[in-house]
Amino acid sequence: MIKLKQHSPPQWEYPTYKPGETVALFIPCYIDQFYPQIAEATARILTEQGVPVVFPEQQTCCGQPAFNSGYWDEARKVVRHFCEVFRDYRWIVSPSGSCTAMCRVFFEHVDADPGVVAVGRRVIELSEFLVEVLGVTDLGAYFPYKVALHNGCHTRRELGVVEPPLKLLEKIRGMTFCELPNAEECCGFGGTFSVKMPGTSLAMGRTKVENIVSSGAEVVASLDISCLMHIGGILRRNPATRHIRTLHLAELLVAREETAGTTAARTGQEPGQRPPQTP
Repeated sequence: MIKLKQHSPPQWEYPTYKPGETVALFIPCYIDQFYPQIAEATARILTEQGVPVVFPEQQTCCGQPAFNSGYWDEARKVVRHFCEVFRDYRWIVSPSGSCTAMCRVFFEHVDADPGVVAVGRRVIELSEFLVEVLGVTDLGAYFPYKVALHNGCHTRRELGVVEPPLKLLEKIRGMTFCELPNAEECCGFGGTFSVKMPGTSLAMGRTKVENIVSSGAEVVASLDISCLMHIGGILRRNPATRHIRTLHLAELLVAREETAGTTAARTGQEPGQRPPQTP
């Protein structure tokens, strides 16, 4: 179980990974339904590191939408199902900082049952697992583009996962990293917040896009596809910014010299549309 050492900013004490231990993939709803290539990239990354991977097919949502909307009784049912599905796994890896934070930080608010809390504390974000647990930063990636990183609010504030994605990006060959002005500011998505307060959400998103443009980035990456879906929608609706692409960090980490162009070709991709495949 991952233990909290310090609250602000969050710092964690991680257990030691024993070679050959199985990792269960927790794939969030947005990825499962709209961006399955991110799940595939996550599985490939872990497999290439010699980590056995399983995907428990009974998994559903982590309960975050209901929790954030104040429906805690409904969220509790989803949380308990999650814990039932993942209770036998020591390692649960997810390519989402937001959903990882829901599990590790907020499960105990929904349900103080020790079993629930214990499962939640075993969930770890992908870059966090690679850098902090496996000690890996260089995955052999090649991506010759200018890239900015948007680190979502849950990842930065609830998990304190700031350095791991930067260390991974630093090792990508051919890539130029673009500092994002006011990087700590929210993109405005916020899950159901974007539905309840669309005007405010859109205004915040446009500010984030302005910062992306000023950074000179050709690609904006993140650990959360939900943020990128919001940012990407704003980018695509403006002809002046339509050339800027959005990619999950996992997609960058599996890019190789012979496939970098294919990975980058997701310009204007709509949710659920798979990226072009190389012949």
